[in-house]
Amino acid sequence: MSVRRASSESDRVPTPKAVPPFDPELSVVLAAMGNEPMESVTPQNLGARQERDAAARPRPTAEDLRLDGRFEVAELCVPGPPDGPDVTLVSARPAGLVGPLPLLYYIHGGAMITGNAWSVLPRILREWSLPLEMAVISVEYRLAPQTQYPGPLEDCYAGLVWAAGHAAELDIDADRIIIGGKSAGGGLAAALALLTRDRGGPGPLGQLLLCPMLDDRDSTFSSHQMTGLGMWDLTSNATAWQALLGDRYGAADLPPYAAPSRATDLSGLPPAYIEVGSAEMFRDEDVAYANAIWQAGGQAELHVWPGAYHGFDSLAPRAALSQDARDARTRWLRRVLAQSGTRN
Repeated sequence: MSVRRASSESDRVPTPKAVPPFDPELSVVLAAMGNEPMESVTPQNLGARQERDAAARPRPTAEDLRLDGRFEVAELCVPGPPDGPDVTLVSARPAGLVGPLPLLYYIHGGAMITGNAWSVLPRILREWSLPLEMAVISVEYRLAPQTQYPGPLEDCYAGLVWAAGHAAELDIDADRIIIGGKSAGGGLAAALALLTRDRGGPGPLGQLLLCPMLDDRDSTFSSHQMTGLGMWDLTSNATAWQALLGDRYGAADLPPYAAPSRATDLSGLPPAYIEVGSAEMFRDEDVAYANAIWQAGGQAELHVWPGAYHGFDSLAPRAALSQDARDARTRWLRRVLAQSGTRN
């Protein structure tokens, strides 16, 4: 696999002359990490990076996630997409709560090529599930390049359809499902919102898109402005998109479910929370996506965190900016749930 540019549009991107400075607290953390974590992902090192991630990334067991009985946790094997394997869902909820509870259907990050459904749960359970009294389902979708588009998205869709269809069994409210994810998971959540709208599937209450990976074309100003800086750059992004799309990478007729920035119709979508850092390559595509939702008559809350690089809140959780970002997400979730409760 060789990386090629997805579009000649990238040839017309003005040459960046300056870059936004990193937030001082975040910059210290980034500098302390050294160069290895910031090494670009290439077709040549992709396999090794996947092996390293699988070995190093936490994978808590169901017993670990129960936290001495504070949460009820189950691993579920549910029917996958047509002609696809079953899908694993990790279901968790605060122990002892009588439902039906609202559900956060969460899709993990990892650039479509790494990550797992278990590692994201401890933080989600602590920060959202317990204080907001929400159930959570994290979906284990197949990774690229071993599985290419539409496989990962179809896994997410199959899991969502199953969860909504078994709401009584799960003791959740099928009318109060929020879909969300971070980075690649945010891109998949945006694609899932488009797909379930067009297929007449379960209607989400909202979409939580955290620094979402939306555009395969790498033609925005910020994608070139921030290359070689921070935790994710143009080379890594191109490698990940080509791993996902294969021969369809850069195709003019690529469907919006593959790369949501390709969508020309963003009407009829659930309210969106979109956040991104001012100092990361996804900035311009994420801002443009929020603007496109507004232009389509939709609702989106956009946060551009000054001086933030990709994944800043995970790498520097104690930084003031990270705490502000977590607080803003929680306020949005609480507000969306409160409004839906009032309507119900």
